[in-house]
Amino acid sequence: MTATTSALNDDGPLRVVLADDSGIFREGLRLLLESAGVMVLDDVDNVPRLMSCVARHRPDVAIVDVRMPPSHTDEGVQAALALHRDAPETGVLLLSTYVETSWVSRLLEECPGRFGYLLKDRVDDIQALLDALGRVAAGGLAVDPEVVQLLLTAHRTPDPLSRLTDRERDVLALVAQGRSNTGIASHLHVSPKTVETYVAGAFRALDLHIDQDDNRRVRATLAFLNAGNSPAHRRASKTQG
Repeated sequence: MTATTSALNDDGPLRVVLADDSGIFREGLRLLLESAGVMVLDDVDNVPRLMSCVARHRPDVAIVDVRMPPSHTDEGVQAALALHRDAPETGVLLLSTYVETSWVSRLLEECPGRFGYLLKDRVDDIQALLDALGRVAAGGLAVDPEVVQLLLTAHRTPDPLSRLTDRERDVLALVAQGRSNTGIASHLHVSPKTVETYVAGAFRALDLHIDQDDNRRVRATLAFLNAGNSPAHRRASKTQG
């Protein structure tokens, strides 16, 4: 799949807005995205302008720095929560220099879809960035693999996933990154049908029934990340490195 193809959705090119207080970073990211076929509608340097920009353009995704003026603490996180509430049709891809696991956990709980969190180091990998944008625009999740690893090794509540097989845990670790069944199949070198079997087994083990209203992949992701302290999970996480 080419970068240009990845930058398309059902209605044409992906439409995004950028929010980062560094003009140099915004300009570089704009050039990178536009060269890959993404339509950058606007770029702004603060949250109030971001909110106005989203209200005006209704982009597919807002790409937002976690630390924005005036305090450079969690303005981007608060903006993501506000956009989820006020503009749910717009996805949010947060970019951060550092991993803030508490923020990611909160956002995964409050934003069941159209959300992503990547480290800024990933921006240099245009295919990874486009893949994340595509997932978020389609209503899914895109979580940086390094973030997933750190969440897995954090101290958590007792393991609710002991009924899963090792392979089901491997697959669920990739689900937690936001990968589709097709993407998981490619990563593990198995067929999509095999992945479907493992995913279905994991859902059954977690009592995530098909008639539940919540997105089962999101609920499975939360269960996985919130139980990441067991040795079995650390073995599973090493297979993703």
